[in-house]
Amino acid sequence: MSYDPPPSSPYPPPDSSPSYDTYPWVPRQEPEPADRRPERHAALGHHSDLRVLRSAYRWQRRVATLTALGYFVLFLLLSAFAPSLMTSTVTDGLPTGLLLALIQVPVTWAAIALYEQTARRRVDPIADRIRKQAALDAKREGTR
Repeated sequence: MSYDPPPSSPYPPPDSSPSYDTYPWVPRQEPEPADRRPERHAALGHHSDLRVLRSAYRWQRRVATLTALGYFVLFLLLSAFAPSLMTSTVTDGLPTGLLLALIQVPVTWAAIALYEQTARRRVDPIADRIRKQAALDAKREGTR
C-alpha cells in the first residue's frame, strides 16, 4: 500500500490575514517607531542569586524528604525481607517491628526540624538578600 498525497485544494490559501478586525475587543498593537528605544526593565535579583536560592531550596527538600522516606523504606524492606527480625522481641512482649514503627513518628519530627533548620541556615539568608536587592532595584527604578 502506498501513500498518495491528498489532492490539492481548488482554492489557494490566503497569503495574509484579513484586513478587518477578527476580535474587535482586543486592542490593536501599533508597531513601535524605529527611532524609539525599547524601555529598559530592571531585573528583580540576579540570575546567579536565584540559581543559588533554587539549589539551596532543592537541597533542603531532598534532605528532609530522604530522611523521612528513607527510614520508612528501610522499615518496609525489613518487613518484607527480614520477617524474623521484625517478629523478634526487644523487651518483654515488644516486637522489633512495632518498635521500629513507633520510631517513625520521632523520625518524621526530626525531618521537620531538619527542614526548618536548613531553611533558617541556608535558604532564608539567600531569600532575604534577593528581597533586599529587589527592593533596592525598585527604589532605583522609581527615582528615574
